[in-house]
Amino acid sequence: MRNKALSVLGLLALMLVLAACAPNATQSSLDPAGPTAQAEKDLFVPVFWTAVAVFVIVEGGIVLIAVKYRRKKGRDRMPPQMHGNTRLEIGWTILPAVVLAVVMVPTVGLIWDLARAPAPDALHVTVKGYQWWWGYQYTDQDMVTSADKPLEVADVLVIPEDREVYLSLESDGGLIVNDDPYKTDYQVIHSFWAPRLFGKQDVVPGRTNHILFSADEPGVYTGQCAEFCGLEHARMKFRIEVLSAADWAAWVANEKLGGADSADALAAKGQELFMNPLSDGRGSCTACHAIGGTDAGAIAGPNLTHFAADTHSCFAGCNWETSDIEALKAWLRDPEAVKLGAKMPNYQLTDDEIDALVAYLYTLK
Repeated sequence: MRNKALSVLGLLALMLVLAACAPNATQSSLDPAGPTAQAEKDLFVPVFWTAVAVFVIVEGGIVLIAVKYRRKKGRDRMPPQMHGNTRLEIGWTILPAVVLAVVMVPTVGLIWDLARAPAPDALHVTVKGYQWWWGYQYTDQDMVTSADKPLEVADVLVIPEDREVYLSLESDGGLIVNDDPYKTDYQVIHSFWAPRLFGKQDVVPGRTNHILFSADEPGVYTGQCAEFCGLEHARMKFRIEVLSAADWAAWVANEKLGGADSADALAAKGQELFMNPLSDGRGSCTACHAIGGTDAGAIAGPNLTHFAADTHSCFAGCNWETSDIEALKAWLRDPEAVKLGAKMPNYQLTDDEIDALVAYLYTLK
């Protein structure tokens, strides 16, 4: 019976270990790609092994005592009783306090370091958490579009390598309540987390939190919301694309431009559909979305000015690749069917309307 129990426990332990294995893990705090994540790992490792040592000593002592002083055959009397040991009690009171103090000092130091003011040349970005996607507004004076508005993108945060980025985190709803632009619906707590670049930071309605970080080299880093925020919390993902200095300059120059009119007939039809109310009172795309250089300037949904740009690799909470035409068509056909609880309504678009809108969206580069 004992061997069977040990076999079951061993099998469960093996399953637990295997469940932790991921050959292509893109969100590992133990594989830092920037100084903030590296500092957090440098603190985590010694604290983790300290905790392991404490666990082994405490649990090992419990097991040792349970085995050594267990009731044995032929012994009915109570074992000798001990009523305290002053030196031992003082020791196990002081030692944990010393361990906690040793752990506390570097922890508090890192907290203060991560909360420091950004460098003068830091890139300032306001991150807005919606249900269920992320929006980014670049707030520096040199990040203004040709329409004299802050540059905005959705789903993919684009930053330059080796430059400090100062994020201001805000929870937003997008849908304006009672015509009050400062009061929006669907404001809930989120948490912004890109493990290879920085740790978790809550995004709280009515409060602005901050993250200061930078990335060592160009690449794409994935992240997600780490605080349950509703039905589609698991599908509130994002990407951070880090560009070289030259690519960053080119990206900024392009993003400052508005969406251009298309000479393609189908795309032109899609633009007309987008910019005007749909027939039969079904609504309008411009009620929620903005496209630079046009009259579309709503804030309830993602900014689509450069929807098809190479850097905008995913959409709808980064659950689908922007290059996936069929996924985009399915989204326009019935958002609720592909992302349960989606805030975008089903406008009952026909296949011809969907084809035209898709053609237009892919001209927005």
